[in-house]
Amino acid sequence: MDWDYWAKPVPGFGDPDARVLILGLAPGAHGSNRTGRPFTGDGSGYFMYPVLHETGFASQSMARSRDDGMKLTDAYITAAVRCAPPANKPAPEEIANCAHFLDAELALLKRLKVVVALGRIGFDAYLNLLRRAEVIKSRAPYEFGHGVEYGMPNGVILLGTYHPSMQNTNTGKLTKEMFRRIFERARVLAGVEHEGHEGGV
Repeated sequence: MDWDYWAKPVPGFGDPDARVLILGLAPGAHGSNRTGRPFTGDGSGYFMYPVLHETGFASQSMARSRDDGMKLTDAYITAAVRCAPPANKPAPEEIANCAHFLDAELALLKRLKVVVALGRIGFDAYLNLLRRAEVIKSRAPYEFGHGVEYGMPNGVILLGTYHPSMQNTNTGKLTKEMFRRIFERARVLAGVEHEGHEGGV
């Protein structure tokens, strides 16, 4: 009740030199739509950031606001859709309308090696980006699932995971251990050094 909501398109957030991209669905109505930063201030973020912290991608385990001091290292977070969709389900038109933002944002991530797609919409959004860029001809060979791993023709590895929505985490469809293994794998695939070591591959 006391918050002035951000209520604008939510920009991506993270390390511009990231080798790992975390690609979500859309701003949560009372999460990033309220705070103005992806996965900040809602249940999905409260589940995700502790895992990112434990695996060395995030400077702290809690994300509450844009000015809470959170920093990402070797990770960048964005979404297929930039504004909070009605009923948390973006229409195909909304995804298409936001596609050029995703294209432009990913073009700036020059060191990208791994895309972690949170859920089917994020997964398909990355495949559609590759189709627009004529890197792939069809999405058909790439089936979404938790833990799936595809080496794409552009040299980037696409990892699929169930979305850290409260529906998935509260029912046990996605556990913290399952999610942590995804980011441990992303770290290995991207050649990211462990904490305490300088440099990279």
